[in-house]
Amino acid sequence: MSRLINPDSAGKDRTRLSKAIVLSIRELARQKDVNSETKDLAAFIALALQAIAAGIDASVIAWEKRDYWVKADRFRMDWMWTGQFAEKMKTAVLNDDWATIAMLMPQIAQKFSKIVVSENHRLGKPWVGAYLQLNGN
Repeated sequence: MSRLINPDSAGKDRTRLSKAIVLSIRELARQKDVNSETKDLAAFIALALQAIAAGIDASVIAWEKRDYWVKADRFRMDWMWTGQFAEKMKTAVLNDDWATIAMLMPQIAQKFSKIVVSENHRLGKPWVGAYLQLNGN
């Protein structure tokens, strides 16, 4: 029996979600007033950051098996901010605290400053329905 290969690893998910967050931040910056799409965008950023934070441990398992503890710990420290920002964003979105969201956006954008998303991306609009999903959590 051959081994199974999972094409959707935590690293690929993290890359895809990072690009989607950058796209969402761009789109959120274009919004002029608070409407359903604005809420979806902010909620998606919170959910995507939660998903990235949840995948950190899955990414470092292979390093820890090989006793690369320093590398695993450094990776955890590099991505630890995602869980913290996800919680702040979630609280701000659910409380309609747009001042806090406006304050968090540049900080999140700075963390993803090296991510490049082309104009011809295939991500679509992953934020559609995110506000309802965030309310359900």
